[in-house]
Amino acid sequence: MEQKAQQFERTLKLKHLVFIGLAYMAPFAVFDTFGIVSQTTKGHVPAAYILVTIAVLFTAFSYGKMVKEFPQAGSAYTYTRHTMHPGLGFLVGWASLLDYLFMPMINALLANVYLSTGFPDVPRWVWIVGLIVLITIMNIVGVKIAVSANMLMVLFQLIVAVAFIVLTIRAIVFGGTGHLSLQPILSNHMPWSAVIAGSSILALSFLGFDAVTTLSEEAVEPKKNVPRGILLIALFGGLFFIIVTFFMQCLIPHVSVLKNVSGASPEIAKLIGGTLFQSIFLAGAFVSVAASGLAAQTSASRLLYAMGRDGVLPKKLFSYVHPKLKTPIFNVVILGIIALTALFLNLTTATSFINFGAFTAFSFVNLSVIAFYFKEKRTSAFGSIIGYIIIPLIGLAVNVYLWFHLDRDAMILGLSWIGAGIVYLLYLTRFFTKAPPEFNFDESESITSERESITG
Repeated sequence: MEQKAQQFERTLKLKHLVFIGLAYMAPFAVFDTFGIVSQTTKGHVPAAYILVTIAVLFTAFSYGKMVKEFPQAGSAYTYTRHTMHPGLGFLVGWASLLDYLFMPMINALLANVYLSTGFPDVPRWVWIVGLIVLITIMNIVGVKIAVSANMLMVLFQLIVAVAFIVLTIRAIVFGGTGHLSLQPILSNHMPWSAVIAGSSILALSFLGFDAVTTLSEEAVEPKKNVPRGILLIALFGGLFFIIVTFFMQCLIPHVSVLKNVSGASPEIAKLIGGTLFQSIFLAGAFVSVAASGLAAQTSASRLLYAMGRDGVLPKKLFSYVHPKLKTPIFNVVILGIIALTALFLNLTTATSFINFGAFTAFSFVNLSVIAFYFKEKRTSAFGSIIGYIIIPLIGLAVNVYLWFHLDRDAMILGLSWIGAGIVYLLYLTRFFTKAPPEFNFDESESITSERESITG
């Protein structure tokens, strides 16, 4: 790591870290699941966002603690490996792979949700297959989008999102549609179990808030600014999501009045701004899912390459790089095939697949802080007990609670994936007679930086 550290220049200040993190989360994430979560929560999407934001803030605090102790790539995998057990760390990394493997599928489903609203006569499979084939070909030939162009794409998304809020408020105040009320946040008959179920879906919006942990070697005063950046990203992102969905829910208290619940956001865009604004909104949405899908497949293919190179996966297949194209084409194709399962899934279930890995990682980050306290700190100081035990315990409890409210199919797939990981770990360690192989996240760190340039 020392050689690598000398190659980087510490130029990223706190404001840069916050911008990168917010760009990584993507402003349009707030629109992706509004319809299905509004239906799930009976019109209380902002309340669901408040709950998941609280969970993420506690977890962000724990991330900050671990970044100070282990300022390196690997995130939850690294923290669990060092504070608890290498085998357990392997399984946390294995669970986190679900995020990488299924993110291209999510973007394909979102492309279908958005574009089917604008072009209802086009078959659903066209958008799904079309986007997957497009990003797969681009990744095979090694296309890289310039950083400046990606910054413009994120800026475009943000401008469209702000315009959406302004037009929504105008429709409520002057258009006679909906009314401003605290009902979306707190009502007399709010179904708490439904709100919790909605929160378990919305974790998708926060994926990537911890991405700045991989930039520790390029940050100014990383032990101070990276933890602060993580907390600010989670807080600002949560507030943005809550504000946007509050006004959307005030405008449309019950999405059942809409023609397409899954495509609620583009339908609302047409309601508040007409066909012209809906076209602009759909352009922003397509930019968002295309850039995110391209980045997700790039990240996952390089991570699979690193795992193949290090013997975690079969080396001959996963570590192959095409001699002319210089890309891991087998990995890219495998990920494209996996993404095609989007043809048989709905957005709720597919989102839950990813959130299974996210909640697992979040839970073990909190557990790692507690384990580190008993392993290294062992102090009875009140501040340490609050920071290393109480706050992580609250974060752990909320994440586990949300984890148990995931979609049933996602739980079955996720637990099956963990079971397969246990069997594979037993095979790799010869029933624990040798050390577990390491996930080399150093390789994926550079790709994470590339993904950040693609998404923002």
